[in-house]
Amino acid sequence: MRKRLALTALALATAVTAGLAAPATAARPDPVRKGLETLLRSDGAPGALASVMDRNGNVRTYTAGVGDRDTHAKMPRDGQVRIGSITKTFTAVVVLQLVGQGKISLDAPVDTYLPGLMRGRGIDGRHITVRQLLQHTSGLPDYEDDVTDDILERRYLSPRDALDVALGHETLFAPGAKYGYSSTNYLVAGLIVQKVTGRPLAEQIDKRVIQRIGLRHTYFPAPGETTLRERHPQGYRQESPGASLRNVTEIDPSASWAGGAMVSTDSDLNRFFAELLKGDGNLLLDEDQLNQMRTTVSMGKDGYNAGLGIFSTPLSCGRDDGRVAWGHNGAIPGYGTWAAATDDGRAASVSMTLEPKTGEAIKHLEEAMNAALCS
Repeated sequence: MRKRLALTALALATAVTAGLAAPATAARPDPVRKGLETLLRSDGAPGALASVMDRNGNVRTYTAGVGDRDTHAKMPRDGQVRIGSITKTFTAVVVLQLVGQGKISLDAPVDTYLPGLMRGRGIDGRHITVRQLLQHTSGLPDYEDDVTDDILERRYLSPRDALDVALGHETLFAPGAKYGYSSTNYLVAGLIVQKVTGRPLAEQIDKRVIQRIGLRHTYFPAPGETTLRERHPQGYRQESPGASLRNVTEIDPSASWAGGAMVSTDSDLNRFFAELLKGDGNLLLDEDQLNQMRTTVSMGKDGYNAGLGIFSTPLSCGRDDGRVAWGHNGAIPGYGTWAAATDDGRAASVSMTLEPKTGEAIKHLEEAMNAALCS
């Protein structure tokens, strides 16, 4: 049954360029289409979609598979998806804007802004800096695996409740000792934003990022909001290998909050990352703050480095000159996305409608994004 569904999805795969079918030949298949078909065939996603923008602003939009595996509805072109941890980049931008305004210091301890809040099993906010939060070098344990049921069962979890879950775990390592990815870092960063501005994080992201650069299809869900607001494909989750896919389009992402709650489209993500990396005329960050964002530490994998809310990853077409892509990936029940841009203005975002729960699926997302940037 699963094989038949995969073949049906591939038969329905489409690719669109400026409203017209994207050219592909037997001799040289389109690398982006090939990447999307891998997400369907190898990873079992019912659907996948992508948006690619060249340095001149020309856009190619792709879809593959179906938007609803039960009804076989078409995959909506540039439909909304939950972007998971790409939310972290939006949160980091707001923090860095506040750094530029002198309201936050990257090297100040967390206790400067949230006195006494960060105390736990080896956890002490007096010894963790804001920079370490944004760069995942704080040693804070990750809480997200503990709240998956809350997300799936549509239970609202406040940021403070989520922090209590995180503080129930022991610290992973001494602050600054090494890199260790943890969504708890961005939970705390979001609380700092709210403390220094006196306003909700969602409002700050909307005002300082979404409205500033005109992202028309991007938003931070309101408390208790479980549906997607615009055209979107259905999102799925597989509890274990071989299990039936479960439709998890409607969830409550509140537990992911500053580290994973947002909704966007591939084209909006391209616009966001292209603007973020732009030099002169950057509407999001000034030169000093962008340089801070792009100051990296090793992620423990050759060529992969972590900045402040952003990763640098090697480009397959940049092996000889060391060119990289700057971006972030995201996984949340229902969806997986990789979005990135290059210094010369190219941007690409690739999404799948199945939560990528294996390293292989995340690798395939990255490879599709990489192929798009190199095509």
